[in-house]
Amino acid sequence: MSLWVDKHRPTSLNKLDYHKDQASRLKMLVQSGDFPHLLVYGPSGSGKKTRIMCLLRELYGSGVEKLRIEQNSFTTPSNKKIEISTISSNYHIEVNPSDAGNSDRVVIQELIKTVAQVNQLETSTQKEFKVVVLTEVDRLTKDAQHALRRTMEKYMATCRLILCCNSTSKVIPAIHSRCLGIRVAAPTIEEISQILQSTCKKEGLNLPLELAKKIAVKSNRNLRRALLMCEACRVQQYPFSPDQEVAEPDWELYLKETAGMIVQQQSPKRLLEVRARLYELLTHCIPPDVIMKGLLQELITNCDGQLKTEVVQNAAFFEHRLQLGQKAIYHLEAFVAKFMAIYKRFFEEGIADLF
Repeated sequence: MSLWVDKHRPTSLNKLDYHKDQASRLKMLVQSGDFPHLLVYGPSGSGKKTRIMCLLRELYGSGVEKLRIEQNSFTTPSNKKIEISTISSNYHIEVNPSDAGNSDRVVIQELIKTVAQVNQLETSTQKEFKVVVLTEVDRLTKDAQHALRRTMEKYMATCRLILCCNSTSKVIPAIHSRCLGIRVAAPTIEEISQILQSTCKKEGLNLPLELAKKIAVKSNRNLRRALLMCEACRVQQYPFSPDQEVAEPDWELYLKETAGMIVQQQSPKRLLEVRARLYELLTHCIPPDVIMKGLLQELITNCDGQLKTEVVQNAAFFEHRLQLGQKAIYHLEAFVAKFMAIYKRFFEEGIADLF
């Protein structure tokens, strides 16, 4: 039994529920015959991957849905072996090169070279090129991005790249200029509500509009998350009621508790307890930048207006260090320690002013 988010995922550009003008332009792009490299960007859960898969189906037909998972082995110049999982069909290959860490440059060069050297079997009925889908391009190192730029030019005849990322701010200008940028904006609250209601209708359920809107707001306009929340509500209680409680993910509640602990007490002992909780989140595969953002949002709501600017500046500083470093826990803990120092100093100064 598959989740609703997979079961009701649109399979063609005609079936997309929102950004229909963009879908029709993508269809025209496929039909024009001249298909460029693409850079698809937008917030998490906005439908980037769905659009990419619909686009591939438009290019190659139903053959792209016959997927297989393969383990690829790469050797770095220092003779270190890297194992990377790829999802591929006869016409495309999808990979997240940032899984290789600092060795992502080797993965990009070798993988694209391997794909580009094998021509399509039936060029009369199919396109003359294969497609490589690279996800989380904004997490690639600068070396890997420069290697990608050179590889894009070298294998243009037999290979097209579709790059996917949440933000283009960390993608180098040289890649920007070689791709057609496609921004997939997050769906509106109304669009998410309609999609939730139509999904429930397909499942033979009746979802009140008030609850659909409540789920849409709680999901922060993330459609994937909204569908998962809606399915969780169905498991908790059916028939639905308009005033039904929408459960938040456990890790978010855990993060809120951690932020509360930081505000309650500032001491080395409390810092050790917080470190253990941060490790817990990291071992459950919550991305470090998501933890940093969540902590910042919670801490800002709990601290005085005078401190907000300083706290945000420090969060930006440690988030930048987080991107450059390899050990996320160091930078997360450093941010927590800095916040504790700022918060404690503010209270001590406040008490001193009273006397």
